[in-house]
Amino acid sequence: MAERRAAVKAAAEPDFLQSNDLACEAVGGKVIFATDEWFAPAANLLKRETPTFSASAFSQFGKWMDGWETRRKRTTGHDWSIVQLGVPGLIYGLDVDTSFFTGNHSPSVSIQAGCLDKPPSFTLEGDRTGMAASDDQLAAVAKLGSEAWPELVCVSELKPGYSDCCHNYFKVNFNHRVTHLRLNMHPDGGIARLRVYGVGQRDWSSVSPHQDVDLVALTNGGVCLGYSDAHFGHPRNMIGPGRAANMADGWETARRLDRPKDLKVDQRGILQVPGWEWAVFVLGHAGLISSVEVDTNHFKGNFPDSCRIEVCSLTPEEEAQCISTRWSSVEWQLLLPPQKLRPHHRHLYSEELALHSPVSHVRLTISPDGGVSRLRLIGRPAAAIAAAPANQKRAASKL
Repeated sequence: MAERRAAVKAAAEPDFLQSNDLACEAVGGKVIFATDEWFAPAANLLKRETPTFSASAFSQFGKWMDGWETRRKRTTGHDWSIVQLGVPGLIYGLDVDTSFFTGNHSPSVSIQAGCLDKPPSFTLEGDRTGMAASDDQLAAVAKLGSEAWPELVCVSELKPGYSDCCHNYFKVNFNHRVTHLRLNMHPDGGIARLRVYGVGQRDWSSVSPHQDVDLVALTNGGVCLGYSDAHFGHPRNMIGPGRAANMADGWETARRLDRPKDLKVDQRGILQVPGWEWAVFVLGHAGLISSVEVDTNHFKGNFPDSCRIEVCSLTPEEEAQCISTRWSSVEWQLLLPPQKLRPHHRHLYSEELALHSPVSHVRLTISPDGGVSRLRLIGRPAAAIAAAPANQKRAASKL
């Protein structure tokens, strides 16, 4: 029987977990250097999927592990790696996940941050299991001077990879743009995943006011600030790059229990139900939205019946107030009137939009429930709006 997640555990989770993972391989993150990868390659750190374990899985180098694991160090120093963020930006917090590393996890960790003008020319290719950094790789990475990068996390103890303690959370107070991280294991061992939570920062000065961009995209600084339900998938997935890989790569809610026992529709064929689900986003830059895409890719038997989109313009102070009240006090304006949705389909809207003025925040409402894989809000940035800037820290709220 499935176990209900304890409310105490949910309440203890830090707010930064609601922001975006800037290092995930799905958004272009990659490990470009590691001192040692004997048991398991460092590239595993950035997998989208949660770690798995197989008791019977072994390679020629030893026990197979779904993470990064180095050999037992018998020389001076400690093991470390360099992670190139897929989306440069501000980091709010980190999750150093030691799942399944119960007798072989790294005892301690520290993390440093760098902001490089351009990515290094070196990287790691192929399966690196059983390998260590070559002299040439060590010489190349030494030019970065990463040992002098500022610390996000000082040397801190890690808990072993049991299910009740494997997530080692670290809140970060560092108000500078980050492109690369140095992950230090003290002195060696294993880590399953590294999640880097924050918000992307784009150089909007290089974007023409006449250029159409996806204003809510993760890569452009969009972030989810609140939602009603995320039982099967977080709303932040909708602003990820490309089309969704599967249903897990989208937003999906639980089935609402207040649906009528016998369903009825209006003259447009839209279900008449009392409840709905919602998600709020702040745009990476305030702007004028000219077209909308709502993609239900992969959601074939669990797509929403309909959706609508509302918008508003908020200052940072107003945004903070809305978060504290869980978005119950906002005066929303209608951007997209209710639209009937289809399964596994890209819905494109432009002529249907009812508002043509710059905005900073949006709310997607689906009725009665279901899943959406991607949300695109195409438009042009507007410098005149006093919107909350992308580099301001935010914490999502949920009901």
